[in-house]
Amino acid sequence: MVHPADDSLDSPTHVLLTAERRAAAQAAILQTALDAILTIDHEGRIVEFNPAAERIFGHKRNDVLGRDMAGLLIPPRLRQQHYRGLTHYLATGEGSVLGRRVEMPALRGDGVEFPIELAIVRIPGEPPLFTGYVRDLSAAKRAEEAARETDHRKDEFLSMLAHELRNPLAPILNALHVARQPETSAADCEQALILADRQARHLTRIVDDLLDVSRVMRGKIQMRPQRLDLGNLVQTAVEDRRSVVEQAGLSLEVKTPAAPVWVHGDATRLSQVFQNLLDNAVKFTNRGGSVTVRLAIDEGPQAVVTVGDSGIGIEPEMLPRLFDVFAQADRTLERTRGGLGLGLSVVKGLIDLHGGQVEAASKGPGRGAEFTVRLPVEATPPTLTDTSTSSAANATTAVPSRAGLRVLVVEDQRDAAASLRMLLEMLGHETRVAYTGPDGVRAAEEWRPDIVLCDIGLPGLDGYGVARELRLNPITAHVRLLALTGYGTDEDRRLTREAGFDLHLTKPVAPEILQDVLAWRGA
Repeated sequence: MVHPADDSLDSPTHVLLTAERRAAAQAAILQTALDAILTIDHEGRIVEFNPAAERIFGHKRNDVLGRDMAGLLIPPRLRQQHYRGLTHYLATGEGSVLGRRVEMPALRGDGVEFPIELAIVRIPGEPPLFTGYVRDLSAAKRAEEAARETDHRKDEFLSMLAHELRNPLAPILNALHVARQPETSAADCEQALILADRQARHLTRIVDDLLDVSRVMRGKIQMRPQRLDLGNLVQTAVEDRRSVVEQAGLSLEVKTPAAPVWVHGDATRLSQVFQNLLDNAVKFTNRGGSVTVRLAIDEGPQAVVTVGDSGIGIEPEMLPRLFDVFAQADRTLERTRGGLGLGLSVVKGLIDLHGGQVEAASKGPGRGAEFTVRLPVEATPPTLTDTSTSSAANATTAVPSRAGLRVLVVEDQRDAAASLRMLLEMLGHETRVAYTGPDGVRAAEEWRPDIVLCDIGLPGLDGYGVARELRLNPITAHVRLLALTGYGTDEDRRLTREAGFDLHLTKPVAPEILQDVLAWRGA
């Protein structure tokens, strides 16, 4: 009679297979572990050294077996401490690092120190063996240092932001105080208001830069690419900034090819790139200096635009991170040049979106700087269609409004509402104000305005809710509805459009822009 094999756990065969499998599993772990695993004997000699240890320490297994571990892997200044610890443990059974995770420096085969995390366990038996599990912390430490540097630069940036915001606020408040005084002459009052207007526009530019950087970092820049003549665009951008350059006491030279240089890009954003580079050149070039702008085509073929100046130059260590969001070349207490250093970050982000490259070069302090923008050249010229026909179409779908519109302002910030009401009435429009969302809905139904200027962050009912209520009501369904808000991202514009607004205006809106918006009504 044949009996089946005994498969019980007590079977000697099962015990033998389990031991074999356990040994195989241990060998596999040793071979495939991502961390270094090494074992030393009671004399400190290496008896095991896995592939990860070879990679991390830069030694071959066969070269280190039987050799003193401390002499190979521990920095010289720490070796005596290791020897004393091993001797003490063998004599007393007491060890300060056994069963704990510790961070310490280690030594690679090339003599370079690097940080590790180490855990040591004793292998049972006599004489004892000790196995160390080692993790290379080099990448983690670099990441920590980079994070600390980023945090430090963010702190510096926030400090600079507070400084740059206070700078225009102080003269604005001073000018308004002067204008309010009864003894102020009409001429002085006019000068004070001009000063306040100039500083308010500067403040707006700072906020616009912050928004642009935010959009670039989150990939939310809305692009409207088309074929365009880069030479014409560069000439226009330079002419728009010529007065700024000349008022700074600088000479300006522009060279572009006679023939068109066709590229595929967003005209508004590319103009912003070159104007930012010109503003940067003006800011860092002393009176009497020069700025040059050149356009050429290289072998790519690529369109190459260089904006150079004879200014204060750039420190070599600053060049690699000049386009970083939180970089600012002028970090002195005086900060004579001002600015947040955001313009170059915007330039980099916009050129990246165009599939181009931008780089900076300087021979050092006092020797000027040159910024080079490279963009792919379009192989074919533009068709003679879109620009003129779209402009004609727009002209036929918009007609001037009649004077004296009824305008309802829905705004919870009372100073903002009061100033907007004064402006609208000065422009000849009849105006009413509501300070909450529900009051705005009621006022629109009762008064039936031609236009509603509505904030988004309102008490009681937000601006989106106001828009939806007005569109659902037959009495107010066709009112022209304009969002007037401090929220200006592409996502914010999408939300206002979906809620039923006809137009999204981002605060602050220049009076002339508001006047143009009110002067045209869709047919």
